[in-house]
Formats: sequence, C-alpha cells, structure tokens
Amino acid sequence: MAIIYEINPPKILDGETSDDKINASVEKLLQRVSDVSNFCDGIHVTDSVLGTKRVSALSIGRLLKNIHSNLQITISMRVRDKDMNLIKHLTQESIELKLDGILILKGDPSKENPIDSGLIPSQVVKELNESGYGNKIDFFLSLPSNPNFEKIQKKIAAKPKGFMTQVIHSTEQVQIISNELRPKGLRIIPCVLLPSDKNNNSAKFLQLDWSNYKENPSNFIKQIHNISGDVLVTSPNDFTFAKETLMKI
Repeated sequence: MAIIYEINPPKILDGETSDDKINASVEKLLQRVSDVSNFCDGIHVTDSVLGTKRVSALSIGRLLKNIHSNLQITISMRVRDKDMNLIKHLTQESIELKLDGILILKGDPSKENPIDSGLIPSQVVKELNESGYGNKIDFFLSLPSNPNFEKIQKKIAAKPKGFMTQVIHSTEQVQIISNELRPKGLRIIPCVLLPSDKNNNSAKFLQLDWSNYKENPSNFIKQIHNISGDVLVTSPNDFTFAKETLMKI
C-alpha cells in the first residue's frame, strides 16, 4: 500500500547543448523529491510524456534510489521507440539498480523519432515474464479510467503485477476497477491529477471533471487509497500545491 508522487524528468530542448542547464534542472527535481520524501511512500518517474524528449527515467530512477533508498522507485518505459533487446537491457539495468517496478506503456509519438516498433505493451510484459524478469521486478500496465473488462483480457493474461490507471475523477471508478481486478491478485494504482489553476490546461486536455474533489483533494486521495490500497498523485505544473496536499494526507 502506497501513496506515490509522479515526477516528470527535465525536458531536453531543441538545440540545448549545455550540460550545466540540464544538471541544474535535475538538481531542482531531486530537491523537490527530497521536499516531499517524508510525505509519500514512493516516486514514479515518467518517460517522455507526449513524445517530448526528456532526461531518461532510468537515469532519474538511479539517482533517486541512491538518495532515497527508503522510497519505492518505479519508472515508465516506452516501447514505441525500442526493440525487445533494448527493453530487456533496460529492464536488467533496473533490476541491478533495485528499482521497484516498471510501467510498460506504448508512449506517444515523438517528433524526433516517429518510428513505431510495433510492440504492444501487454505482449512485452508477457515476454519479459516468460524470460524470468518478473521474478526480480514488478511490471505494470496502464488501464483506462473506465475500462471495458472484456477488452483487457490480454492485459490480464500477460500477468503484470498490476495496473496504473489513467486519471480518474470519482471513487466509483476506482471501486468498479478494484472490485473486478483486486480479487485476481492485481495491484491497482489509480492516478489523481491535483485540482489547481496551474494544472487546468492538463485537465482540459484530459477532459477531466474534478468537481467531485476540487474543494478537498487530500480527502479524496484518502478515499481512493482506502478503496484500492494505492494512489498515484500527479501535479505536473504545480509542485507547491502537490507538497501542501501530500503534507495534509
């Protein structure tokens, strides 16, 4: 059972060649994690959201595990721009770093590298498990906030440790998913986007209705945690509000 805070590695902008700038951004991110490390159980590091080039999730995961060995550290891994050999290599690195889990996902197209490997996340998890990696690290797959359970049977058959959901906005969504999947031994980690003005563009992009919990997000997160046993808190554009909310929880 865990309250997990999601972080996005620093962007690598076109034409940016200064290691100093990138290092400064990484240091700022590490400081933020230190600021909330006493108020959460884990950190999840994303991988090039929306195809935007960023410092690798594995690199950030390595730093965090060295600094915060008490925290659960999980990372996302895109399969769109990787082949199975590279995926297995990165998985082995994650195991050696003693990371706690990997969210295997398709990933959005990248402007720099529009090639699609054709790999499907559930098939990747299945092959990794069959190769024995699942005995050494937990694999997760993504799940819609309102899933059609008949259409996700291949995901379940891949035998992930569990699922990280897309952004949810109600306890009912979580209750339905938990009732269906937790009895199967699957860990459910619902994602909650914190309601702040700075996160409003993200909410609009996701067509998210946060009216159910806008007035008391910390209480909403507690309710979700009570249902599923886990929750992933994301606040991509408002760290101050994220810290305040985590402290209240």
